[in-house]
Amino acid sequence: MKLKLRNKQECLFDEISLGEVLLRFDPGEGRIRCSRDFHVWECGGEYNVARALKKAFSMNTAVLTALADSEMGALVRDCLMQGGVDISNVLWREYDGIGRNCRNGFVMTERGYGIRGALSFSDRGNTAASQIQPSEFDWDDIFGRQGTRWLHTGGVFAALSPTTAETVITAVQKAKEYGVTVSYDLNYRASLWQANGGLEKCREVNRRIAPYIDVMIGNEEDFTACLGYEVKGNDDKFLALNLDGYRDMVQQVMADYPNMKLITTTLRTVKTATVNGWCAICYDGKTLYRSMSFDDLEVLDRVGGGDGFATGLIYGLLQGFELQRALDYGVAHGAHVQTTPGDTSMASEKEIRSIVEGKGARVVR
Repeated sequence: MKLKLRNKQECLFDEISLGEVLLRFDPGEGRIRCSRDFHVWECGGEYNVARALKKAFSMNTAVLTALADSEMGALVRDCLMQGGVDISNVLWREYDGIGRNCRNGFVMTERGYGIRGALSFSDRGNTAASQIQPSEFDWDDIFGRQGTRWLHTGGVFAALSPTTAETVITAVQKAKEYGVTVSYDLNYRASLWQANGGLEKCREVNRRIAPYIDVMIGNEEDFTACLGYEVKGNDDKFLALNLDGYRDMVQQVMADYPNMKLITTTLRTVKTATVNGWCAICYDGKTLYRSMSFDDLEVLDRVGGGDGFATGLIYGLLQGFELQRALDYGVAHGAHVQTTPGDTSMASEKEIRSIVEGKGARVVR
């Protein structure tokens, strides 16, 4: 399998992410309901990929989003600047002082421990990003004059509002006009779709997006909820996914959407909040690949692991790695992200390469 990637020399960016950027309030080892102090950083399913590609893998990336121009917006801007992601295409909204017209969203996330699972509480109604209209971005300038090799977006952003769904559809259509490789993380969130037409609307939107996607990312539940496919005969146990049933499903997906070059799925079993099984599988139309696996991954903070997987996979594909190695980079980076606090990566390419090559966790002196 070889993706037809744009020439790096003709593009300002290696990758652009389209999605909402939130502030995450983290109570550390405590609980949201009891905490008085929170660590704050930026996050967002799509944005996390752009940031990690920049910080961990030294690629040129950008984010397409909207923010309310308030003190909270200034905090987000400062975080984005520290993350190194280009923000020249960010839309800034006038703030009315109380968020009546638009505001910046945030999420509070507990890491979980042992028998206490991770817990996430979001507050993202009426946000600036949820009001983005497709016409607000100059797509011909972004994908043409500026240029990017890769566009990454996902189902969380598409679910925020009818206009964000249309923005995703417009973005992936325009990206394909310019030969941009497009990845999409289905990332089904029932709570977001509930206010925007429910499961029926979710499938309608995602079925309009799917014909423009090169690399589709999602777990089994995502494919069922978002596109209506199911793995038959699955016993729902880690590393015991019915691979024949999964192969039948992805073959049908590719038959219905022949534009897709790769379909990839992470597999996780939650033994406890702090010990997970973790690996991934990928199908390229001919062969079903299975990544290196972590049977007992010790987790500090599981949120962002899936975005970390997408990042490592995209990096490997942009570098021209063989698919098996790119898949291993995805799983290794996703695992590493879960060993540090926050959604965003604190890894380096050297560390991820070391994990892929099996050098272990001995102390580095």
